[in-house]
Amino acid sequence: MGSAYGDWLREQRESARLTQQQLADAAVMTRSHIAHIEAGRRIPSKEDARRLDQALNTGNVLSSFLPKDDAAVADYFEAARHLERQATMIREFALGYVPGILQTERYTRAVMRTAFPPWSEAERDRLVVTRLERAKILADPVTPTVWAILDETVLRRPVGGPEVMAEQIMHIVRLAEDERVRVHVLPFGLGAHPLMHGMLTLMWFEDQPPVAYSEAVSTGKLHDSPALVQRLQGAYALALSDALPLKESLALMRATAKDYGHHD
Repeated sequence: MGSAYGDWLREQRESARLTQQQLADAAVMTRSHIAHIEAGRRIPSKEDARRLDQALNTGNVLSSFLPKDDAAVADYFEAARHLERQATMIREFALGYVPGILQTERYTRAVMRTAFPPWSEAERDRLVVTRLERAKILADPVTPTVWAILDETVLRRPVGGPEVMAEQIMHIVRLAEDERVRVHVLPFGLGAHPLMHGMLTLMWFEDQPPVAYSEAVSTGKLHDSPALVQRLQGAYALALSDALPLKESLALMRATAKDYGHHD
């Protein structure tokens, strides 16, 4: 995003004779969050814009002026995607398939082909580009810190076939070997575990409270209730305590990739 939205917000705030802190209090945001938006360093979500309009009594001016995002994501994931870009720490749990930010292009294409009703080739291409753009947050060598717990099902389900799976698994292994992500596998032998009902993402930020995002078939929900987020963090911690250690997880992943035909 350019600075136009930030400049517009600053003009509206100054016209209302509010400091950044006063606007932050009125919009239930932090002062630094307002400062980042005004400086063009942060993309405001639709909910951010709605609260700012309400606080500044500007109708839907700021919401309408929000920069258009051409990225192709499900409506229910949009707010979580904006937050994903801002997070300083992300902890993922995957039950059935590899989390989006860890996916390879061929794996992503294989996942996209399962949609119902089917997408056109052009729609799939657009979705793949968006998914790969999300993965670029890992290009920074430090931020965000990313941990992932993978149910063993993720490794055993041959999405796209053996060659695609071998490539995908080794992609995650290399990210872990480069210390860019930390990954743990929840083995089949464990049986029931506290995260077995769906996918979960936990996010922490520099200047706002942590949130959680959960997803099931064609549905997703962003959670910001402190009590619920804390409960989900606890469930994640419990599952992590039952997962294989990093070294054993990577050994299992390498062995699985080899079973799919990967050769060192």
